[in-house]
Amino acid sequence: MAIDVTLEACTELLRQHDPDRFGALLTAAPQKRPALVTLYALNLEIARAPFQSAEPMLAEMRLQWWIERLAEMGSGITPPLHDVLTPLWNEWGQDAGALTALAEARRRDCERVPFDLPADVIDYIAASSGGLMWRAACRLGATEEQRAIVADQALGAGLAAWLRALPELRQLGLGLAHERPEQIQELAAQGLEAMRRAASDRRRIPRDLAAALYPGPRAAHFLDQVARGRIDCFRQTYAPAPIARRASLAKFALTGRWWI
Repeated sequence: MAIDVTLEACTELLRQHDPDRFGALLTAAPQKRPALVTLYALNLEIARAPFQSAEPMLAEMRLQWWIERLAEMGSGITPPLHDVLTPLWNEWGQDAGALTALAEARRRDCERVPFDLPADVIDYIAASSGGLMWRAACRLGATEEQRAIVADQALGAGLAAWLRALPELRQLGLGLAHERPEQIQELAAQGLEAMRRAASDRRRIPRDLAAALYPGPRAAHFLDQVARGRIDCFRQTYAPAPIARRASLAKFALTGRWWI
């Protein structure tokens, strides 16, 4: 009974706080969905852990708790009863130990220090969004030969999400140290180019992997507009309208088309 309750808690967490990934995972085979639900719920928890305290040391302690629990699971130690860890253990077992890398990637969030260079942002996205998409894709059957395609898709999707969140990140002391429009345009251009590379290799990706690769609504269009200087990500909050979000997910569910 506890297993069902905690899995339902993960599902509700996603439905409320990550509706795009929730909608996308529903296109996966039913037997694969619990693994994705628990992975994405874990990602939500570790992503918000650094922001549960404004004090860097306390924030890192909160994140460290997750890192230690995941490391214990990797050693075969059953976690304490928990809304996220319990179903994660049931679906991933000792493989959950490899997910510590996703939490480690969030350590710099605890410091509340902005990035100096666009290249630093790309490294951060590759470790966080890239690591998450790769783990999800692997659970759906991705092979090492497909890793570069997944990495490119994750970079584009991750940069789109990061740029959309930039006004909020600035308020938290994150973002870019130097607010130069050309840096934002450079990041958007690199994200768009990465998504185009992934699209050019799409024939190497079976439809079974699509649920892990959905980039969110109008991600490529958003990156294109930012790269052209038509959106000021430092001050403009750009979010797709609810109807656009629903339309994008509906199209994805019908076609399985994850590329541009």
